[in-house]
Amino acid sequence: MTIAVRTNDLTIGYDERLLFENLNLSIPKGEISVFVGSNGCGKSTLLRSIARLLKPQEGSVVLEGKDVHRMSSREVAKKMGILPQSPVAPEGLTVHDLVKQGRYPHQSWLKRWTEEDTEKVEEAMRATGVDAFRDRAVDELSGGQRQRAWIAMTLAQDTDIILLDEPTTYLDMTHQIEILDLLFELNETQGRTIVMVLHDLNLASRYAHNIIAIKDGEVFGQGTPERVISCELVRDVFGMECQVAKDPLFGTPHCIPFGRGRCIVPEIREASGGN
Repeated sequence: MTIAVRTNDLTIGYDERLLFENLNLSIPKGEISVFVGSNGCGKSTLLRSIARLLKPQEGSVVLEGKDVHRMSSREVAKKMGILPQSPVAPEGLTVHDLVKQGRYPHQSWLKRWTEEDTEKVEEAMRATGVDAFRDRAVDELSGGQRQRAWIAMTLAQDTDIILLDEPTTYLDMTHQIEILDLLFELNETQGRTIVMVLHDLNLASRYAHNIIAIKDGEVFGQGTPERVISCELVRDVFGMECQVAKDPLFGTPHCIPFGRGRCIVPEIREASGGN
């Protein structure tokens, strides 16, 4: 397995609260990796540290043999693009201008805007379906439209590694699948390494080559969805009882949580505590 990014004895947290201590983790190159875990377990914090947005207290994040925290911001931005959770655009900034910001790492006082930059921006806008409202202000858009505009900016950066923190937030079912299909296609056709935080275990199982389950500051499980996703893991990581079946369309693990609701199967209703 070729490694895209790895952590060496990584210790990160906020003030005196440690979220990860001496973490060693490898992200495969050319695959889709998804972090899963309960709220507050540190998935987003780990992604931020990998992207050089959070400095570790100890250890390192290694990209192509270099410690990312010893690399310049521009150098990292040419290799890794990140879409953080709930980003905010300056007031009045148009969608087109936002997407153009993705080309910033490729600009310098020696290298001005080129035809290639224009092509990358247009490709990203078409791929995410934001071209229709390119001249509208980002802060005037719906949550789903705004999320797609930010993803377009990340794609315009044209990096081999793309990091996304909950990219399907605010999106309806149709646009969730469209965005995940787009990322899957980028991986399939261009070999891009995709690293995401997702809350939906079933979508994670459908799209990921590599699931990384996080609990108590450690990697609780890592591997293909077929190896990692189980009733036991869901119980241990999420504190939830479920059944794991096979997705009838894709053959991937499909988590069916227990709970209250209009259950028509008596034995499942009783196991869920229903009446």
